[in-house]
Amino acid sequence: MFKIIIMLIIAYLLGSIPSGVLIGKKFFNVDIRKQGSGNIGTTNTFRVLGPKAGTVVLLMDILKGTLAASQPYLFHTPNVNPLLIGLAAILGHTFSIFDHYKGGKAVATSAGILLAYNPPFFIIACIIFASLVYLTSTVSVASMTALVLISILSLFYHDWILTTVAVVLTFFIFYRHRENIKRLRNGTESLIPFGFWYHHKNKR
Repeated sequence: MFKIIIMLIIAYLLGSIPSGVLIGKKFFNVDIRKQGSGNIGTTNTFRVLGPKAGTVVLLMDILKGTLAASQPYLFHTPNVNPLLIGLAAILGHTFSIFDHYKGGKAVATSAGILLAYNPPFFIIACIIFASLVYLTSTVSVASMTALVLISILSLFYHDWILTTVAVVLTFFIFYRHRENIKRLRNGTESLIPFGFWYHHKNKR
Protein backbone atom coordinates (compact mmCIF):
# COMPACT_ATOMS: atom_id res chain seq x y z
CA MET A 1 0.00 0.00 0.00
CA PHE A 2 2.85 2.42 0.81
CA LYS A 3 4.36 1.86 -2.63
CA ILE A 4 1.03 2.53 -4.28
CA ILE A 5 0.62 5.83 -2.42
CA ILE A 6 4.14 6.89 -3.40
CA MET A 7 3.50 5.99 -7.05
CA LEU A 8 0.25 7.95 -7.07
CA ILE A 9 1.96 11.02 -5.61
CA ILE A 10 4.81 10.79 -8.12
CA ALA A 11 2.33 10.33 -10.95
CA TYR A 12 0.34 13.37 -9.85
CA LEU A 13 3.47 15.51 -9.58
CA LEU A 14 4.69 14.36 -13.01
CA GLY A 15 1.33 15.18 -14.52
CA SER A 16 1.32 18.57 -12.81
CA ILE A 17 4.40 19.79 -14.69
CA PRO A 18 2.98 22.60 -16.89
CA SER A 19 5.00 21.88 -20.02
CA GLY A 20 3.48 24.61 -22.16
CA VAL A 21 3.98 27.28 -19.50
CA LEU A 22 7.59 26.26 -18.92
CA ILE A 23 8.53 26.21 -22.61
CA GLY A 24 6.75 29.49 -23.28
CA LYS A 25 8.38 31.38 -20.42
CA LYS A 26 11.85 29.81 -20.69
CA PHE A 27 12.42 30.11 -24.44
CA PHE A 28 9.92 32.70 -25.69
CA ASN A 29 9.26 34.92 -22.68
CA VAL A 30 5.56 34.30 -23.33
CA ASP A 31 2.86 33.10 -20.96
CA ILE A 32 0.60 31.02 -23.20
CA ARG A 33 -2.11 31.17 -20.53
CA LYS A 34 -2.60 34.79 -21.58
CA GLN A 35 -2.64 34.21 -25.35
CA GLY A 36 -4.67 32.23 -27.83
CA SER A 37 -7.22 30.02 -26.08
CA GLY A 38 -5.35 30.36 -22.79
CA ASN A 39 -4.89 26.60 -22.59
CA ILE A 40 -1.45 25.25 -21.64
CA GLY A 41 -1.62 22.22 -23.92
CA THR A 42 -0.18 21.29 -27.29
CA THR A 43 -2.77 22.94 -29.54
CA ASN A 44 -2.48 26.39 -28.00
CA THR A 45 1.30 26.06 -27.88
CA PHE A 46 1.32 25.33 -31.62
CA ARG A 47 -0.96 28.30 -32.19
CA VAL A 48 0.97 30.78 -30.04
CA LEU A 49 4.59 29.60 -30.16
CA GLY A 50 4.79 27.61 -33.38
CA PRO A 51 5.26 23.98 -34.45
CA LYS A 52 8.65 23.40 -32.82
CA ALA A 53 7.50 24.47 -29.37
CA GLY A 54 4.20 22.66 -29.88
CA THR A 55 5.98 19.43 -30.75
CA VAL A 56 8.22 19.69 -27.68
CA VAL A 57 5.20 20.25 -25.42
CA LEU A 58 3.38 17.34 -27.06
CA LEU A 59 6.32 15.01 -26.39
CA MET A 60 6.71 16.28 -22.84
CA ASP A 61 3.04 15.72 -22.06
CA ILE A 62 3.14 12.22 -23.53
CA LEU A 63 6.30 11.48 -21.55
CA LYS A 64 4.61 12.57 -18.31
CA GLY A 65 1.93 9.97 -18.79
CA THR A 66 4.39 7.28 -19.86
CA LEU A 67 6.70 7.79 -16.89
CA ALA A 68 3.79 7.89 -14.46
CA ALA A 69 2.21 4.69 -15.78
CA SER A 70 5.58 2.91 -16.00
CA GLN A 71 6.14 3.04 -12.25
CA PRO A 72 4.67 -0.41 -11.49
CA TYR A 73 7.26 -1.86 -13.90
CA LEU A 74 10.08 0.23 -12.47
CA PHE A 75 9.20 -0.52 -8.85
CA HIS A 76 8.54 -4.21 -9.54
CA THR A 77 4.91 -4.19 -8.42
CA PRO A 78 3.20 -6.35 -11.08
CA ASN A 79 0.01 -6.52 -9.03
CA VAL A 80 -0.58 -2.78 -9.59
CA ASN A 81 -2.24 -1.85 -12.88
CA PRO A 82 -0.28 0.92 -14.68
CA LEU A 83 -3.49 2.50 -15.98
CA LEU A 84 -4.74 3.19 -12.49
CA ILE A 85 -1.47 4.86 -11.50
CA GLY A 86 -1.55 6.82 -14.74
CA LEU A 87 -4.91 8.33 -13.82
CA ALA A 88 -3.13 10.34 -11.13
CA ALA A 89 -1.00 11.94 -13.85
CA ILE A 90 -4.15 12.97 -15.69
CA LEU A 91 -5.46 14.60 -12.52
CA GLY A 92 -2.12 16.36 -12.15
CA HIS A 93 -2.21 17.61 -15.73
CA THR A 94 -5.74 18.98 -15.44
CA PHE A 95 -5.48 20.22 -11.85
CA SER A 96 -1.82 21.12 -11.54
CA ILE A 97 -0.43 21.94 -8.11
CA PHE A 98 2.12 24.13 -9.94
CA ASP A 99 -0.54 26.11 -11.82
CA HIS A 100 -3.14 27.01 -9.18
CA TYR A 101 -4.93 23.68 -9.79
CA LYS A 102 -5.65 24.53 -13.41
CA GLY A 103 -4.28 22.74 -16.44
CA GLY A 104 -4.78 21.24 -19.87
CA LYS A 105 -7.21 18.74 -21.34
CA ALA A 106 -5.04 15.65 -20.81
CA VAL A 107 -5.27 14.13 -24.30
CA ALA A 108 -1.50 13.80 -24.78
CA THR A 109 -0.94 12.64 -21.20
CA SER A 110 -3.64 9.99 -21.67
CA ALA A 111 -1.83 8.83 -24.80
CA GLY A 112 1.38 8.56 -22.83
CA ILE A 113 -0.31 6.28 -20.30
CA LEU A 114 -1.50 4.04 -23.13
CA LEU A 115 2.05 3.93 -24.51
CA ALA A 116 3.31 2.52 -21.22
CA TYR A 117 0.46 0.02 -20.95
CA ASN A 118 -0.02 -1.19 -24.51
CA PRO A 119 2.42 0.18 -27.15
CA PRO A 120 0.71 -1.48 -30.17
CA PHE A 121 -2.64 0.01 -29.17
CA PHE A 122 -0.90 3.36 -28.67
CA ILE A 123 0.26 3.26 -32.30
CA ILE A 124 -3.29 2.47 -33.45
CA ALA A 125 -4.62 5.34 -31.35
CA CYS A 126 -2.05 7.74 -32.85
CA ILE A 127 -3.02 6.71 -36.38
CA ILE A 128 -6.70 7.27 -35.57
CA PHE A 129 -6.03 10.67 -34.02
CA ALA A 130 -3.71 11.86 -36.80
CA SER A 131 -6.20 10.77 -39.47
CA LEU A 132 -9.03 12.61 -37.72
CA VAL A 133 -6.92 15.74 -37.32
CA TYR A 134 -6.20 15.69 -41.07
CA LEU A 135 -9.82 15.04 -42.02
CA THR A 136 -11.45 17.55 -39.65
CA SER A 137 -8.67 20.17 -39.29
CA THR A 138 -10.01 20.55 -35.76
CA VAL A 139 -8.07 19.15 -32.82
CA SER A 140 -11.01 19.19 -30.44
CA VAL A 141 -13.18 17.13 -32.78
CA ALA A 142 -10.31 14.74 -33.46
CA SER A 143 -9.62 14.31 -29.74
CA MET A 144 -13.20 13.56 -28.73
CA THR A 145 -13.92 11.31 -31.71
CA ALA A 146 -10.66 9.43 -31.24
CA LEU A 147 -11.50 8.70 -27.60
CA VAL A 148 -14.86 7.26 -28.60
CA LEU A 149 -13.29 5.04 -31.26
CA ILE A 150 -10.48 3.96 -28.92
CA SER A 151 -13.03 3.00 -26.27
CA ILE A 152 -14.85 0.84 -28.82
CA LEU A 153 -11.65 -0.77 -30.09
CA SER A 154 -10.53 -1.52 -26.53
CA LEU A 155 -13.33 -4.09 -26.35
CA PHE A 156 -11.37 -6.32 -28.73
CA TYR A 157 -8.58 -6.63 -26.15
CA HIS A 158 -10.94 -8.24 -23.62
CA ASP A 159 -9.34 -6.11 -20.91
CA TRP A 160 -12.06 -4.69 -18.69
CA ILE A 161 -9.73 -2.28 -16.91
CA LEU A 162 -8.51 -0.85 -20.23
CA THR A 163 -12.08 -0.44 -21.49
CA THR A 164 -13.31 1.06 -18.22
CA VAL A 165 -10.47 3.58 -18.12
CA ALA A 166 -11.00 4.43 -21.80
CA VAL A 167 -14.71 5.08 -21.26
CA VAL A 168 -14.09 7.15 -18.13
CA LEU A 169 -11.47 9.20 -19.98
CA THR A 170 -13.84 9.69 -22.90
CA PHE A 171 -16.43 11.31 -20.61
CA PHE A 172 -13.69 13.31 -18.89
CA ILE A 173 -12.22 14.55 -22.18
CA PHE A 174 -15.69 15.58 -23.37
CA TYR A 175 -16.18 17.49 -20.12
CA ARG A 176 -12.82 19.21 -20.52
CA HIS A 177 -13.81 20.19 -24.08
CA ARG A 178 -17.18 21.68 -23.10
CA GLU A 179 -16.14 25.18 -24.25
CA ASN A 180 -14.93 23.72 -27.56
CA ILE A 181 -18.29 22.00 -27.96
CA LYS A 182 -20.04 25.35 -27.51
CA ARG A 183 -17.80 26.90 -30.17
CA LEU A 184 -18.45 23.96 -32.50
CA ARG A 185 -22.19 24.51 -32.15
CA ASN A 186 -21.73 28.23 -32.83
CA GLY A 187 -19.41 27.60 -35.76
CA THR A 188 -16.58 29.55 -34.13
CA GLU A 189 -14.14 26.75 -33.29
CA SER A 190 -10.66 27.42 -34.67
CA LEU A 191 -9.29 25.29 -37.47
CA ILE A 192 -5.66 24.30 -37.76
CA PRO A 193 -4.09 25.61 -41.01
CA PHE A 194 -3.89 22.28 -42.83
CA GLY A 195 -5.91 19.19 -43.56
CA PHE A 196 -8.91 18.26 -45.70
CA TRP A 197 -11.56 20.45 -44.05
CA TYR A 198 -9.28 23.50 -43.87
CA HIS A 199 -8.54 23.35 -47.61
CA HIS A 200 -12.18 22.57 -48.41
CA LYS A 201 -13.38 25.68 -46.55
CA ASN A 202 -10.75 27.87 -48.19
CA LYS A 203 -11.89 26.78 -51.65
CA ARG A 204 -15.38 28.17 -51.09
